[in-house]
Amino acid sequence: MIAPVDDAVYDRLFPYHAEICATTELRKKPGFGVPVRSGIGGHCLLYLNGVQLDHAEGYPTLRLCEPDAPPARQGAGISVNAHFKNANWVAAEGRDFLWWGALEPGERLTAEVYSRTQRHAKAIGILDGVQFHDHLFREKPAGMSDRDYMYEISIATDYAARFGRDTYHARIPLDRMRMAAIVEFLNGLNAPYRAGQKVYRWRVINNNCVHVTHNALAAAGIWAHWPTGQFVGRAAFNFPVPKNEFVDLMLRTNDLPIQDTDAMYNDVPARRALLETGTLPAGPGALACARRSVQANDLYNVDKLRVIFFDNPFWGPYRFHLARILKEPRYVDLRINLQHFAQVYATALKPNPASGWQAAGGISGEQARFQLRYAQYIAREAARVKQLLTSLEEPAEQLAATAS
Repeated sequence: MIAPVDDAVYDRLFPYHAEICATTELRKKPGFGVPVRSGIGGHCLLYLNGVQLDHAEGYPTLRLCEPDAPPARQGAGISVNAHFKNANWVAAEGRDFLWWGALEPGERLTAEVYSRTQRHAKAIGILDGVQFHDHLFREKPAGMSDRDYMYEISIATDYAARFGRDTYHARIPLDRMRMAAIVEFLNGLNAPYRAGQKVYRWRVINNNCVHVTHNALAAAGIWAHWPTGQFVGRAAFNFPVPKNEFVDLMLRTNDLPIQDTDAMYNDVPARRALLETGTLPAGPGALACARRSVQANDLYNVDKLRVIFFDNPFWGPYRFHLARILKEPRYVDLRINLQHFAQVYATALKPNPASGWQAAGGISGEQARFQLRYAQYIAREAARVKQLLTSLEEPAEQLAATAS
């Protein structure tokens, strides 16, 4: 598996960032609480750095970290689960707790660590204000409270995800404005369920965990919105799944031809993002990593964990894309990634007499605005990526100043 870039370095350079994580199936061993197993479609989590829970609400509600707070020390992991009745998503605060629960570095995952993690999850109120569908409690063990049962069947899915799952991470830098758009989208998504206007019903084809993570990033201008609630016969031929989403995000944020002005204008989400936010979906710092579940493990079977692509298994492109992403250094190494984008921006800065707009003999008002914003964006990003490369050699105090 591919180890991640150092979090402290990344957080200083990109204090606001999002991370889509595709997780594998879950296979719990018998004899430790409620037996839980999941399908090979896996699960999708969305980690947001620079965001925290608003605990005063008593219900899953996000807010941006205050400007004077160190956002690199803040973060929340968003999870969508078929269990929920009055919420579309819940959030586990803290990157380490989202992935590792209360497990200490080098510690074996034992029943005691498992119980300790659940106690902490209750203490920070991950499921405060959240109701589960009634039918789920039919399997509740005698003598176990409803609240304890809710946390029992949520562990290793909504929090402490690596207790029993391998993970594939696609991390992308954002800024405060785009992160605010994500927060607004997610809070709005939960609003009708909180108010009792709707009952949440998870649907694998047209309202699953990946729809939420995908559309949260769509709110930040990364790609187009994925509609939910489509007719089943239509949605069955094209719906998002976790592993596909990991690959799609890495390709979108690394391989988009941002040096091609015409291509960017014709890409509607990219055009809108540039005109409205002065950004493009691709840029330096979008990195992949793959991590194993906890291997010293008394509670979960962690050998040969599966997660499938929604793709033709013989000649479909996704498994080839995945192999390339995990092999090519520019997708996984921060320094090489920055060097790659420095070259991309250098190419984009060169005049392009073959542009379709010039060949057409003129451009419209919107095209002119786009061309101006594009030129400003490329010049700004070319300077920024040089600064980022230089800052990798600087001590922590200077890195923090660069990020701000």
